[in-house]
Amino acid sequence: MDILYSDRGIVVCIKPVGLDAEMEVPAALKDQLDGDIFPIHRLDKNVGGVMVYARTKQAAAALSKAVQEGTMVKEYVAMVHGTPPENGDWEDLLWKDSRKNKVFVVKRMRGGVKKARLEFTRLTSGETSLVRIRLHTGRSHQIRVQFSSRGFPLVGDHKYGSRDDRMEPMLFSCCITFPWKGENKRFEALPDWYNT
Repeated sequence: MDILYSDRGIVVCIKPVGLDAEMEVPAALKDQLDGDIFPIHRLDKNVGGVMVYARTKQAAAALSKAVQEGTMVKEYVAMVHGTPPENGDWEDLLWKDSRKNKVFVVKRMRGGVKKARLEFTRLTSGETSLVRIRLHTGRSHQIRVQFSSRGFPLVGDHKYGSRDDRMEPMLFSCCITFPWKGENKRFEALPDWYNT
């Protein structure tokens, strides 16, 4: 596990694609660091990137508060099919079908529907485009669904409309910023495919 930072309260790492964020990553971190590891946020198993975990219950409470108050900022890079607008601020209503583990954009509020918002900037354009995304809400499959519903599925995301040969979505948690011990901590990393 690639560790970017650790102290007595937290550890920031790069989650590899293919590991479960809530079970397998904490187990791997325990092997390296000893002691408890508490998940604070999650990434889909087939998505990699920068994540923060707590090492004490007090740190878990502080980080969870940052998530609830919106002071933990999560940014992503993604490769999408097509050319989305130069930038955007998208709000949708999302509903998750838990049996199929699939999320849909719906037109109106009802039981189980949640508001989802993200902002993005397009970095490159062409048949596939690179985008940088800031999440305002952390809904299941949010980035994947919001882009796919507008005709820009993520490259490699066969669940949401991609028809290419990649085996997992080209989505990466590239930056996380959060308050910790009186200062704003920021950690950034980019995936191998970022410059391809």
